[in-house]
Amino acid sequence: MLIRPGRRPRPWPADDRWDTWPVRARVLAVSRTLTSATRVLEVLSLLRGQRGIRCYLTVNPGSAFAAGLDDHLRGIPGVTLLTWQEATRYRFDLAVACAVHSSMHRLHAPLVVLPHGAGYNRLVPESTGDTVSTAGLSRNELTHRGRVFPAVVGLSHREQFRRLERSCPEALPRAREIGDLSYDRMVVSLGSRDAYRAALGAVDGRRLVVVSSTWSAHSLAGRDLDLPLRLVGRLPADEYTVAVVLHPNIWARHDPRALFDAAARAGLRLIPPHQGWQAALVAADCLIGDHGSVSFYGAALGRPILLAATGATELDPHSPTHAFGRAAPALDPAGDLLAQVEAAIADHDPAALRAVTDLSLGHRGRSAAVLRDVLRSYLPEIDEPDEEPGLTPHPVPVPSAAPAPTAYRVTGHVTGTEVRLRRYPVGPDRGPARGFLSVSAEEPRPALRRSAEVLARTTVRAEQPAEHWLAATLAGLPGLTVATAALGEARHLLRLRTGLLLEARAEAAWGTPAPRLDPLLLGAAVALQLAGGGEPAGLGEQGLTLRTGGHRTRVTFHPRPEPDS
Repeated sequence: MLIRPGRRPRPWPADDRWDTWPVRARVLAVSRTLTSATRVLEVLSLLRGQRGIRCYLTVNPGSAFAAGLDDHLRGIPGVTLLTWQEATRYRFDLAVACAVHSSMHRLHAPLVVLPHGAGYNRLVPESTGDTVSTAGLSRNELTHRGRVFPAVVGLSHREQFRRLERSCPEALPRAREIGDLSYDRMVVSLGSRDAYRAALGAVDGRRLVVVSSTWSAHSLAGRDLDLPLRLVGRLPADEYTVAVVLHPNIWARHDPRALFDAAARAGLRLIPPHQGWQAALVAADCLIGDHGSVSFYGAALGRPILLAATGATELDPHSPTHAFGRAAPALDPAGDLLAQVEAAIADHDPAALRAVTDLSLGHRGRSAAVLRDVLRSYLPEIDEPDEEPGLTPHPVPVPSAAPAPTAYRVTGHVTGTEVRLRRYPVGPDRGPARGFLSVSAEEPRPALRRSAEVLARTTVRAEQPAEHWLAATLAGLPGLTVATAALGEARHLLRLRTGLLLEARAEAAWGTPAPRLDPLLLGAAVALQLAGGGEPAGLGEQGLTLRTGGHRTRVTFHPRPEPDS
């Protein structure tokens, strides 16, 4: 540990009077961005809760991506937030950072530096001082006045020793292979996959497509900001759900909620920057990404992947991520997106990219134990725990809330009593015109309501009985074929242009509750059945099976008498 003359650390204030247990070690977690803060808090979890350790947080200033970081860290329970001036004023038994900067030499503590992504991959001349050293492994970041100041340079895989030797050979004696704690925790989270999928809308047979973008002009978002909008417009809404994961650096400099507002109104789920991307990867059926760590982790988890950008010009050409960009299949953003996603899932070989992803993920399944041993070597006053460190599954993700789409274009066909449908949200995406319009009564665009063949009231309203609303709606919109009104989760009332009034009920499998039935989907299925030559009277006798992808819902129809006027 380097302490310059004139910079002796101050003694800690005598506040142990208020402690239930004596403080035997003080550990400082250092962050520069939300990305590194998320990682360092994960590392800190290996020590938090152990009696005698007091944990602190600070923000090393100067990053262009630090907006809002102090506010986020202020809400972390059980950890004291210090200013950088305070953090450099006192002595700590250990400091940990998941992004290194030369100014960290001012800390009075043995410093352990770790990667904040899938190893070390990116060329950032603003940090490294040259165009060939990988960020995190450069002499400019790891030394001060010619001396290596971190006590430990953590590497996720032994492959990185070779690159560290090229960029800063004097740091090699401090290097340790510690594995990848974040990846191991995602593996532990695999048992929560169903809960994650439900939270992200991957229910009733839907597949989850996750779109991931790192930051910079070379990223997916930098090259094709409208790709998520096109995906929600061109993947059938009852067969796919789409979520987007954006690098926290994008959130620090831009307003993704505004940028993706139109896509969110069409059904896109926006994952917040502080948590959720790990759960989204575990839940995904297909990942569309770029050269960011999220794409790399997705491939390591065995997810089908398509790259919309490789960022080769800003990656270390010797890094695994650069090799990953060359080996992973590419997405044609101007091509048929549905066909490409379906082919990626159908043709996927989980082992195809394993040789590349293995080059960044050392000590698989053991990173927590390896890293805790490194950290505890600086905390001799703390008793050894009796158990191996355990990793907890990630929490269920909470995507930004957005209302369900209120207008769809519908295509499909009828085979006997089975109606197969595909619905596409109507939005700004200028995809191919197809099918007819099925529109919610809550749709704010009058032109869509006037042009609809199916109109549905999707909520139960006591102020106007469903029968009266249906009659008034058909009378006022002569272009309608079917109008439906919700009576509950699994039963709805519908009226045909012919005047026939029917109650539709979703059939339940034996011993299970009736499945939820979307009144917009119901109305579209009946419209398709009638367009295919089906007789209105036959609905009550035979019922219909509604099929979206591999999901089927059986619906029966029951005549309803006309209400008293």
